[in-house]
Amino acid sequence: MDVRAKKHLGQHFLTDQNIASDIVDSLSLEGYKKVLEVGPGMGVLTKFLLEKDVETYVAEIDNESIDYLKKHYPKLEEQHFVGDFLKTDIPTVFGGEELAVIGNFPYNISSQILFKIIDNFQYVPEMSGMFQKEVAERTAAVPRTKDYGILSVLVQAYYDVEYLFTVHENVFNPPPKVKSGVIRMTRNLKPGLAGNEVLFKQIVKAGFGQRRKKMSNSLKVLGIPEAMSSHRFLDIRAEELSVADFIDFTNEWKANFGV
Repeated sequence: MDVRAKKHLGQHFLTDQNIASDIVDSLSLEGYKKVLEVGPGMGVLTKFLLEKDVETYVAEIDNESIDYLKKHYPKLEEQHFVGDFLKTDIPTVFGGEELAVIGNFPYNISSQILFKIIDNFQYVPEMSGMFQKEVAERTAAVPRTKDYGILSVLVQAYYDVEYLFTVHENVFNPPPKVKSGVIRMTRNLKPGLAGNEVLFKQIVKAGFGQRRKKMSNSLKVLGIPEAMSSHRFLDIRAEELSVADFIDFTNEWKANFGV
């Protein structure tokens, strides 16, 4: 018996085996031995993951799906079920080991999933998965485009993002009302934030909070350091700054705070 898709969980089950295989094959499977699938549903990705030389874990909160997976995929043992991804303590559950994250992600928690991965970037070198097309495009967007914004900068501070392909509505049950997009995120080696992550997020969110205004206006709410008052970035809009620009600007801000 199939699992009933539940609207409150944002479930849209992928039915196309070729697309499922392509998503799984987009992982490099290099440098780690474990993969965590988020929202496996009836296991359309799980099936292909279990054929790979990695240990597959699943994060699922739908009891009907969990029962289905245990019945149809006996390779998944009790310890391979980790519950709610957003509540999972990744370093504790996986003993500090690195792992990839993959999924046909529930659309209603897309941003939370991405932020959870960012918060655990030191343990997650790679992610491949499907989001609502608009979210996928925003995550992969580059400066000076309409999709470039808070999500783009916060994710790309830690990961290189590739938009892989678009998935149409008719390969899901039930079909969503929007197209989907598959992206791959690979942890990058950009210069670090030197412990200034909180300030970085504040500057990015404030900068894009009034995206049509210059940074000098949008950042007033944060109290621009006097030593930064003539900084060249303050004379342009947030959408014109690269991720590296935001990182450099944050580190300069912190260095000049109180000067």
